[in-house]
Amino acid sequence: MDLNANLTTVRTRIAAACSRAGRDPASVTLMAVTKSHPPETVREAAAAGLMLLGENRVQEAKAKIALCPASLRWHLIGHLQSNKCRDALRCFEMVQSVDSLPLAHELNKWADHAARTLPILLEANIAGESSKFGYAPGRLLDELEALNALPRLELQGLMTLAPWTPDPEKVRPVFRRLRELRQQCEDRLGAPLPVLSMGMSSDFEVAIEEGATLVRLGTVLFGERRGKTWKTAPGGDAPAPRPPAGG
Repeated sequence: MDLNANLTTVRTRIAAACSRAGRDPASVTLMAVTKSHPPETVREAAAAGLMLLGENRVQEAKAKIALCPASLRWHLIGHLQSNKCRDALRCFEMVQSVDSLPLAHELNKWADHAARTLPILLEANIAGESSKFGYAPGRLLDELEALNALPRLELQGLMTLAPWTPDPEKVRPVFRRLRELRQQCEDRLGAPLPVLSMGMSSDFEVAIEEGATLVRLGTVLFGERRGKTWKTAPGGDAPAPRPPAGG
């Protein structure tokens, strides 16, 4: 893996997608997704200038973050269980995967205990896939005002995970619908929601063309995971290998 070469290629592709959409490349934030990658890879990413990292699991992040540069910024992008909210507050500056009002209440409670404000994104399951978490768009709109009223949470935008397909054009409507849903939310709240987190390694250029402000990239930066991947040991205090789970 040549991370610096991969990063140069990715930035060129981001700039080209922005040009096609008439956008400034500076309007798109690149997040490096480091799930299942070891701290060594994270440190290499930091040396290459990638300071915003995404993790899918609280348990893995707890052990990994302690072994990585303190200057890094971490977002939770995977499903969050209510019993992990306290740890999520300790590990992450943002939770991108808020998908229910009860979860938001639990995050708000722990944010209050920590005397901090937690930026969040609402995860929308635009395609209605039963295998994925996230709000149905109608339910998100129904609960929007209640979510926005929680005093310790700062609603900054929306996130989605599009269905995987070898043809990214097939998921363009998913990204377009998230952008339209964001507009509906802004109209209801009378306030801007600046973040649209959408697009991964297989489809980030289409997502940018449809308005993504943050893309979550792993494989295109770090290559396919081969052999054993990094995972915390059962106690969560040390790394242990496991077979790859795909992704």
